Amino acid sequence: MQRREFVKSGISALATLAVGETILLSPQPASAATAALEPLSYKLNAGGNPRKARTDYRTAKVVKSVCLNCSTVCGIEGFVVDNKVVKIRGNPLDPNVASFMTCAKGQSGPTINSYPERLLFPLKRVGARGEGLWKRITWDEAYADMAKRIQKCIDDGHPERVAIHQGRSRYEAEFNRFLDAIGSPVLLNHRSICSSNKRAANYVSLGDTDWESIDAERCRYFLNFGSNFYEAHQGGLHFVRRVIKARFDHGAKLVTFDVRMSNTAGRSDEWFKPFPGTEGAIALAMGHVIMRENLHDRRFMADFVQPGEAKVREWLAPCTPAWAETLSGVPAADIERLAVEFAKAAPTAAAFTNRGTGAHYNGFNAERAVVMLNALVGSVGRVGGYCYGLEEKLTQQRYPQPLPLPPKPKVRTDLEDPPEWPLANRWQKMKVGQVVYDFLAEDRAKIEVYLSYTIVSPMTWPEGRSKTVDVLKSEKLIPFHACSDIIYSEMAHYADLILPDATYLERWGMDIRNNLELQHYVSLRQPMVQPPGEAVSFPEVLINIGKRLGPNQAKYFAYGDHEAFVREQCSKVPTKGPDGMEFKSGFDYMKHYGVYVDTSKPKAYEVYQRVLRPDQLEGSRVDEATGRIIKADASGKERSIGLMVRGEAKRGFATPSRKFEIYAPEVELIAGKLGIKDDGLPSFAQVPWHVGLADDRFILTTFKWNVHTQGRTASQKYLSEIVHDNPMWIHPDVARRLKVVNGDWVELTTYRPKSGALGDKAFRSSEQEKIVGSGRVRVFVTEGIHPRVVAVSNSLGWEFGGRASEGRKGKRSDALVASGHRETAKGMGPAPRFDDLESGVWWDKRAGGRGNGVNINAILPINPSPMVGMQSWYDTVCSIKKVEGKA
Repeated sequence: MQRREFVKSGISALATLAVGETILLSPQPASAATAALEPLSYKLNAGGNPRKARTDYRTAKVVKSVCLNCSTVCGIEGFVVDNKVVKIRGNPLDPNVASFMTCAKGQSGPTINSYPERLLFPLKRVGARGEGLWKRITWDEAYADMAKRIQKCIDDGHPERVAIHQGRSRYEAEFNRFLDAIGSPVLLNHRSICSSNKRAANYVSLGDTDWESIDAERCRYFLNFGSNFYEAHQGGLHFVRRVIKARFDHGAKLVTFDVRMSNTAGRSDEWFKPFPGTEGAIALAMGHVIMRENLHDRRFMADFVQPGEAKVREWLAPCTPAWAETLSGVPAADIERLAVEFAKAAPTAAAFTNRGTGAHYNGFNAERAVVMLNALVGSVGRVGGYCYGLEEKLTQQRYPQPLPLPPKPKVRTDLEDPPEWPLANRWQKMKVGQVVYDFLAEDRAKIEVYLSYTIVSPMTWPEGRSKTVDVLKSEKLIPFHACSDIIYSEMAHYADLILPDATYLERWGMDIRNNLELQHYVSLRQPMVQPPGEAVSFPEVLINIGKRLGPNQAKYFAYGDHEAFVREQCSKVPTKGPDGMEFKSGFDYMKHYGVYVDTSKPKAYEVYQRVLRPDQLEGSRVDEATGRIIKADASGKERSIGLMVRGEAKRGFATPSRKFEIYAPEVELIAGKLGIKDDGLPSFAQVPWHVGLADDRFILTTFKWNVHTQGRTASQKYLSEIVHDNPMWIHPDVARRLKVVNGDWVELTTYRPKSGALGDKAFRSSEQEKIVGSGRVRVFVTEGIHPRVVAVSNSLGWEFGGRASEGRKGKRSDALVASGHRETAKGMGPAPRFDDLESGVWWDKRAGGRGNGVNINAILPINPSPMVGMQSWYDTVCSIKKVEGKA
């Protein structure tokens, strides 16, 4: 098509786009003129200027649901007036929330529904992929197209060529069911760019959980390695509330190790800034002090720790505080003192981590070293200690899906199970998502139908604007791409079909998280309002596609719609509420309360000490050499179910040895097969390309603000008002060398890792220093950062996504203003008199504002860590050069 033939141009025209008409969507000023949706209510004051209308909450309908503006998934209550969500607050029945409190991201929820640049109709690409030319089509056309392509993969004997690539969807049950029904195992996720080293460390050590549930309110000593829980830790808001109570009501101490003065570091009793990637060495040195001073819990180690006191003492002997000081820069005297304080506070003490420790090339063993400290002092599972949750899954036994269930696929592919990282999928599906596009480019796997959901990989992936975009644009590598999204994102721009999604306030779903009060609970996500236009939630889309497939697949979707699916999941929830109210079904119970908390069982303290029942022991035997209690499962395979401890049959830990595994034979075995030097202990090896770092090279780290979550939040004006720019933090010593001051611009250049990492080669590494990318960024000079580190926050720098995320203000469509109504937007009502994005984007660079920041992920190298595959976000070597004048 020629540009003169376009029927419409700009997102503003979506509201009046008829079926069959064509539209141009691209990052240009035209896409900033819009009036697609009704915002929150406004009135005009006496001077004719807009003002926020006062809401009478007495007339509002209150609906309980679950937030999804980050992974904490808080229980919430929404106030609804005239089919608009006008207010969000916490659901006090949620045991983690336990109040009406929500964070800024939670408060911003209603603005998602009313965002003017929302997608309203299915769109089909009509130009070259990535050109931005679209035609409005019907849902029937969209379903028929997707079903036809998927059915062809099935009929050709290659169902694995259908893939779903999800971000934080909270719909793994629905997605797995769809893929199981068609025979594909390829559900790709983002865990390797988020938390897989942390989860893997807990699985190796404890065997029971993917995330700890520290008993914070009763803890008296917090030893924090790289967690910014005041802002960005999973469950951080509720963890913070409990930590504050412990500190200010009970005198608990908080010590933080972080290369940057985060909000958590700034609120700690003591803050230390170690050299990047050396947290594991500090933890091992603390372990050395604890064992040397005999401050360890001898009984716990004798009964439940592998390899036992003598071997641990011998292994830790060389890991002195002086050795750790040489590596980390943290004074040996402080390491000694903190180790003694921590041990003496046990068992009401917890050593814990987050990405600051885990997102390094050596992060897996660094995480294990920190978790080990809890085992040495006996605080694992204890009151006030390092506790962990149980049954944090939507199992078929407890939350059943509609029958029949499809069988699990038997085929595997390198795409979803890459052999280079065998621990990625050992305990749960932690797909190494950052290599997906590389593997497609290298023909390691083939995809015919690629369905993306909440992933926005051009924004959130390392090398997202280069490798990722190159593959997304290729019709040879990805013949068909359907993207479900709320806005016209950078992912949607490279799709063939755009499927307008419902927001989390407009759809169904079950959600589950670890309870900081150590009891099992589940929550219900239910629609507060109906989605606008023709938006449909992605699980509903998959159900509708499934019904259009052949009879062998369609039978698994005969139950109805997504609401019916969720209704069945709730069928075993009790019908009597905590206040004595009776309901017809568990579904009605969940709709009323929003959450179900199982108080029938004791809190999950010292679960490893629980005595096995006679029925559990029936048919078992004891391995005399190890004390393991072994029993054959339903398939006849023998498994360890417990441990003989001082003559009693105890549950133990859910590891192969049924002990807390400081030494993990499985890790040593797998490392040996890969040619990696690893003795199965959480030993320390420095990030290789950090050794002998040249004076003009620095280490780039990234971080999150408390108001942004990767690809979710920048389009919410309320949150982008708070943080829309991301200058680079540098130390004053570096600023003096570069002759820069606050507000100056520098050119930041990043490099690939060099070869020779821990016995293997880093991903796409080379002997020579090679540039990944470069960009210009403003500097922020502060002493709150390590002198060899520079830091840039992520989640900003959008090229697509509407005016708030792009940092563009603009006027409404003149045609819509004149008519006063949207001509074709189904059920949308009159056009708003006031558009807050017309002049409210005051950070627009064209008007003298600071702009919308930079996408730092675009110039970070793809760099999975060994065995587990977590992205080594915080290891990137970079150089800095001053830019004269304005950028």
